[in-house]
Amino acid sequence: MRKVYMDHSATTPLREAVLEAMSPYFSEVFGNASSVHTFGQEARKAVETARETVANCIGADPTEIYFASGGTECDNLAVKGVAAAYAKKGKHLIASQTEHHAVLNCFQKLEKQGFSASYLPVDEDGLVSPDTLQKAITPETILVSVILANNETGTIEPIADLAAVAREKEVVFHTDAVQALGKIPVNVNELNVNLLTISGHKIYGPKGIGALFIRKGTRIAPLLHGGHHERNRRAGTENVPAIVGFARAVELACKEMPIESPRLATLRDRLERGMRERIEFVRTNGSVTSRLPNMLNMSFEFVEGESLLLGLDMKGVAVSTGSACTSGSLEPSHVLRAMNVPPATAQGSLRFSLGRGNTDQDVDYVLETLPEIVGRLRQISPLYAEKTKATGVR
Repeated sequence: MRKVYMDHSATTPLREAVLEAMSPYFSEVFGNASSVHTFGQEARKAVETARETVANCIGADPTEIYFASGGTECDNLAVKGVAAAYAKKGKHLIASQTEHHAVLNCFQKLEKQGFSASYLPVDEDGLVSPDTLQKAITPETILVSVILANNETGTIEPIADLAAVAREKEVVFHTDAVQALGKIPVNVNELNVNLLTISGHKIYGPKGIGALFIRKGTRIAPLLHGGHHERNRRAGTENVPAIVGFARAVELACKEMPIESPRLATLRDRLERGMRERIEFVRTNGSVTSRLPNMLNMSFEFVEGESLLLGLDMKGVAVSTGSACTSGSLEPSHVLRAMNVPPATAQGSLRFSLGRGNTDQDVDYVLETLPEIVGRLRQISPLYAEKTKATGVR
């Protein structure tokens, strides 16, 4: 049976070149990067070289890059750290309704601690309007957080325009760029943000490592307390192998993006077009003009996404019903709900996220396999029977 992995937005396989870069730091160069002897100095040099590599990719200064355990910790540090540092100025926070739960759950936690929050609506494409943000900012607002590219639909937000609104009001702006890095250009100065989150395992790097860009002059309180690691912003012994691997993955992703992203967009478009041609009652969720090149979110009327996922898995195809972080939830996607996708339609959604290993043959296999699964599931759907009876469609 053919194996097809189309869930790269959940995680990616570790690249051989990344593993090779990491390997010496598990055994030969094992020193603590905070130790002053030669062993520690070798490890420290690797960490600082990695910091420069990551900074160069996103247009930052190396001193603005802080390593942490991944995207979730970086989002937590950005949101909670700014809230703690600016609490005397105000206690109002703003996010979009379609944020990753690493941001949304931080907001909800802070609301229980006396902060207030506004959640910006999105249009049917999942886009936030700068005008809406302008109206939501108050004298008490201290932070705005809007995701750069949505982790379920791939919709790319107008971050530069939104950040300009926040900057005019002297409000700190954070964006989660975890899904965007390596697929589209990510430059902290062009985006005009104060804080930006990236992660390793979405770009063929190791799990358990990420980085937060903190622009010079932006105040932030640490979440972890201990040693003076990461210039007092993130206590804990540095994970040198992961940091080295992360930097190598970032370097390769940025270098290959001009060729790889158009290739993935071509595959995505052929997959989308093929599904529309072969399966009736389908819809694309999210923007079709402002989206990541590798991601496609489709709803299949009259079937449940979970059943489709399991059917595809039995055929060797791996996809997702949404964010991997919410795979245990039976509720319709909060992202699709915010976009006013009908609940029954949202329940029948799948996220296809392509990557380096995917080929035209993979797309062909999915297009051969999926229509039969959809058809079989619709045969036991009373809603589909009513629809076809009313429309005459068979």
